[in-house]
Amino acid sequence: MNDLLSNINKIHTTELGTLRIKKNLSLEIDEVVSWCKQQIQQADRIKRRGKNWYVYTKDAVLTLHAGSYTLITAHKNKIKA
Repeated sequence: MNDLLSNINKIHTTELGTLRIKKNLSLEIDEVVSWCKQQIQQADRIKRRGKNWYVYTKDAVLTLHAGSYTLITAHKNKIKA
């Protein structure tokens, strides 16, 4: 188990982060952090590069700050597995 999964309860985001993630992924939900935590637990691949974690799922790529576990942004995954 990697650091991100073992610290999943520390994951959070800012108000602007919530808006950015909802917009980028076209989400119509309010519980963005909970949704992201589920995606992380079901991820195809989790990779740490420098100060960030990158979580790859079937539909999205989530970016989190590795030190603070802050969800920074998310984008639709253009590469389908």
